[in-house]
Amino acid sequence: MNETLSQIIAAELQAQPKQVFSAITLLDEGNTVPFIARYRKEVTGGLDDTQLRQLESRLGYLRELNDRKQTILKSIEEQGKLTPELASAIDTTLNKTELEDLYLPYKPKRRTRGQIAIEAGLEPLADTLWNDPNQSPDELAKTYIDADKGVADVKAALDGARYILMERFAEDAALLAKVRDYIWKNAHLVSVVAEGKQEEGGEI
Repeated sequence: MNETLSQIIAAELQAQPKQVFSAITLLDEGNTVPFIARYRKEVTGGLDDTQLRQLESRLGYLRELNDRKQTILKSIEEQGKLTPELASAIDTTLNKTELEDLYLPYKPKRRTRGQIAIEAGLEPLADTLWNDPNQSPDELAKTYIDADKGVADVKAALDGARYILMERFAEDAALLAKVRDYIWKNAHLVSVVAEGKQEEGGEI
């Protein structure tokens, strides 16, 4: 494990894997960053204090990430939903947020309106509405009315399909990443003084 982490961190720090591996070993033995930077330069190949602190921080992050990966993989596998593609995506990610996005569709949760709609047989309606938006929603929904399943009318059928699609989008890791990236690049943060606090805000 340390060898793999060494390669990842070395690439990020633009150092040699051997240097990073040696530093990790020293840290795991209980040595502090200042001590390693001052007295173990010959072991780390001259890594300085800044590099070592970055290394220590990243090492902790990646180890926490790996622990979380194992928990997530076990959870999805127990559900019988772990595919080779999903396992590969989980194994290769180096970002906690991305990892949680991948896990989101499989994360145990309370029964949602989308799940209730699926149980009522409305998933095909949701799929059709999404894949062929030119069709009449009302006409499509009429065939799914079933009072015994809790779908009393066209509105109930369309609401159920909407809940299914909303939850599907909210659990799409690739879509979440795109939205997050767009907001990061284009969002504007606006700060306003609370009503009645204008004078205090002016003083600050």
